[in-house]
Amino acid sequence: MAPINICLLSTIAISLALLSSFAHASDPSPLQDFCVAVNDSNAAVFVNGKICKDPEMVTAEDFFFAGLNKPGDTSNAVGSKVTPVNVNQLPGLNTLGVSLVRIDYAPYGLNPPHTHPRATEILVVVEGTLYVGFVTSNPADATQKNKLFTKTLYPGDVFVFPEGLIHFQFNTGKTNAVAFAGLSSQNPGVITVANTVFGSDPPISRDVLTKAFQVDANVVKYLQGQFWTNNN
Repeated sequence: MAPINICLLSTIAISLALLSSFAHASDPSPLQDFCVAVNDSNAAVFVNGKICKDPEMVTAEDFFFAGLNKPGDTSNAVGSKVTPVNVNQLPGLNTLGVSLVRIDYAPYGLNPPHTHPRATEILVVVEGTLYVGFVTSNPADATQKNKLFTKTLYPGDVFVFPEGLIHFQFNTGKTNAVAFAGLSSQNPGVITVANTVFGSDPPISRDVLTKAFQVDANVVKYLQGQFWTNNN
């Protein structure tokens, strides 16, 4: 395991260093050394981002998170678990434009098609084999189709998912898989396609979905009746 840990740490360090060069594409630039986030429940007002803690009250604990060495619980319908470390878990990330996740996959587990509306993602595989990919936005030429880019990744391999594009990871192996990813936002957000379209509350009108997907209303009814797993 030692070589894997060294590879993991070095790759994450490089990944986050690279992310810092384009992190400000989504998040505002910091105007001071740091702006440790105040818990929203303690805030008197709400702003775009997080309110800064009094610098005199900041401690080393505000920049620290423990636990990414622990596997996530993959005993769910999709067989994966995302453990995030963003500004909500690590307040010292506020205004710094980066965050991190650990993703665990059961055998044949899937991190289903989703997007991060505010971040590019760079992923490194630590254990197992992942089939990953993303789909481009609608082409200007209406006669063309959205293009799919895919790759099979092995330990030490790195893949980038551009900001806002639908992407996924699937464990093609018979053993568990683990990956880590850096994201270019303190709060990248997640929109899981199936959950959003078929599991919203209140539900989207079946007339809208039958027209959009060109399927029978009973198919939409069935899909809206499923329990859509949130693996985050």
